[in-house]
This record gives sequence, C-alpha cells and structure tokens, in this order.
Amino acid sequence: MNLKTNWCYLPLTICLIFGLVACSGKTPKPAPTNNSETTNQDSNLTFFDVTLEQADEAGRPVWRVKAKQAQYTKEKQIGEAANPYGELYQDGQIVYQVKAEKADIEQDGKQLFLKGKIVAIDPKNGVVLQGNELEWRPKEDLLIVRDKINGTHKQLKAVAQEAKVKTREQRMEFFGGVVANSVDPQMQMRTEHLIWQIKEEKLIGDRPIQIDRYKNNQISDRGRGNSAEVNLKTKIATIQQNAQIDLLDPPVQITSNSMNWNMTTEIATTNAPVRIFHRAENTIVTGDRGELRIPQKTAYLTGNVNAVGKRRQTLNAQQMTWYLDKKLLEAQRNVTYRQVDPPLNFQGETAVGNLDTENIVVRGGNNAGSRVVTEIIPQEPRTGN
Repeated sequence: MNLKTNWCYLPLTICLIFGLVACSGKTPKPAPTNNSETTNQDSNLTFFDVTLEQADEAGRPVWRVKAKQAQYTKEKQIGEAANPYGELYQDGQIVYQVKAEKADIEQDGKQLFLKGKIVAIDPKNGVVLQGNELEWRPKEDLLIVRDKINGTHKQLKAVAQEAKVKTREQRMEFFGGVVANSVDPQMQMRTEHLIWQIKEEKLIGDRPIQIDRYKNNQISDRGRGNSAEVNLKTKIATIQQNAQIDLLDPPVQITSNSMNWNMTTEIATTNAPVRIFHRAENTIVTGDRGELRIPQKTAYLTGNVNAVGKRRQTLNAQQMTWYLDKKLLEAQRNVTYRQVDPPLNFQGETAVGNLDTENIVVRGGNNAGSRVVTEIIPQEPRTGN
C-alpha cells in the first residue's frame, strides 16, 4: 500500500485508511461502519510503504522520509520504521540524505527526529555523518547528530559525541571527546570543541587542543595550546595562548604565546617572546622573536636573546643562531658571555662556540675602536674555621 502522509491531516487520514491497513501486525479486516470509533480503540497502527512530508510556508519541502513499514502511535505520531530513507531540504534543495536499517521517527511539523543507527550524507561536499540520533530544525538551518558521532570526508575523519551542522554556512561543530584526523597534512587534533569551516578548509579549536603531526605514520612533532586554527589549504597551524611544540628529533621544545607552524616547510615562527629548550643538553635560549627550522635543526632568535647552559653560564646578544645538532651558537651585537666557575665576563660584538663545553670565542667589531672587554672576577679567599 502506498501512503503519502501530511501529518497536519493525520487523524482524518487514519480514519480513512484504517479498514485497509493491518493493526498491530494482524491480518487486515473489512472496514468497520464507524471508523472514528475504531481508531479511538486502537493506539497502534502499522503502515506499509509510508512517505512523510513536510513543507514550508512557500510550499517547498523541508523533509521527506520514506519507509517500507512504520508503526504509528498516538504519543509519537509515528514510531519504529524499517529501512527509512529521508531527504532534508533547505531552500528547496537537498542538503542531506538520511538512511538507516531501523529508526524511531518523530515529527511535530517544525522538527524531525530519528533515533537508531543513522547515516547522513551531504551530496554536495561528500561529508558523511554517522550517529544514533538525528534532529533536523529547518527554520534554524540546523542539523544535529548525537551519540557516538563518526564523520568522514576526503580531507577529514572525526569522532565526537555530537555534531552540529549549519547547512547554508557549510559549517560543522564537533563536541565532546573530539578526535579529528586530516589526510594532508597528516595530523591528529584532540579537543572538546572543534569547528570545521568546510568551504574555507579551516579547522578551529577554541579550547585547549593537542595537535600531533605524523611522518610515515609515526608521530614526529606535537603542538599544544589553549586555541588553534589549522588551514588545510596552506597546511599552516596557528597556535594561540600557551603555544608549545615538542620535537622528537632534535629533542627540543619551543614555547610562546602565539606561533605559526608550517607543516609543509616544517618551520615554526613567532613574533612574540619565545623560549627554546633542548632537553638533551639542558640548554635554554629565549628572545623577543624566533624561528625554528626543523629539517635544518637550526633556530634563529632576535631581540634580547639570552642563552643559559646547565652550569648557569650565559650568552646574551641581540641576534643569535643556534645549530642544534652541532651544539654551536653564533651571537651578534652587544654580546656578553658570563661563566660561574671560574667566574669571568667577556663583552664584544660577536661570539661563537659551544655553551655546554664553555668554549666560547668573543670578538670585537670591525671598527678600530671596537675591542673585547674581559672581566675576571676574583674569588674571595676561603677562611678556615
């Protein structure tokens, strides 16, 4: 039996078809003389080949759901449906196609609810959402999929507890235990709230977030921050507030309040005060701005640069290049080197050397008046008790 139902006229429809449809799975019987009286006695009806439709004020469809079989109840208007297939419309155009093996369907003329193993597909951009509950609010331009969300796309795969989609904006938000994996660049993002601007190809995390970058399916670098934005076109991640990147090779940590991380060139740059810590050498270098070139294992720092070794020896300058694999520092402009044992200071225009071995060469400038100033600090004689 084919039935196209407009639920605004549902009670009348049931009265008209009741005699032709099986009740509660029973064999159909001839229509009774008083249809309305029989309808009041039975709260459950089984429909076959059902079509549910809802239109907006202009007569354009906002949803259409078909099912091979559906159970009607007074409480839900429609209950469990077998193999439902639906189309969700915005401005008269299909924005999502929905299907399930079995689902519980509810509608009130303004919203559509489906519960079950739901699959929702955006035919325009290829996004596929899977979950156990779907809610469609056409007037709000809002699709909500809840309960163990699994989203897939050629650019991204994500799991979460809930997803909200603004179909006109092509904007998707994931909530609760979000884990998103991108194909290019190969990375994984973990946070509690992630915004995906599908058309702009951007991922935005406005809560604490962790970003793992992969090489050959192995984690090579890890970024953290209170918020981040990843541009999938340029493959650049901008990490804000307590930004941090940890490298495996070399074993270095770079921290700042704002940082750009180019995953193609593997360069991290910051125009804010920066701190670079070499875990193996226990050496820290800070400056007003910095750039770390990961493949070259080289860091460039400018503005009030200060390098501190594990024995509290320091090298200060306005510019510094740190060759991490060679353990070599090159400093320029207003250079000062200090060491504790034996205590001495050097001042000059340039310096080069190994801070760990305290083998530093300080030189004056090119001007005739420039010279190296050496200060030897005598130790106080020790007195016996």
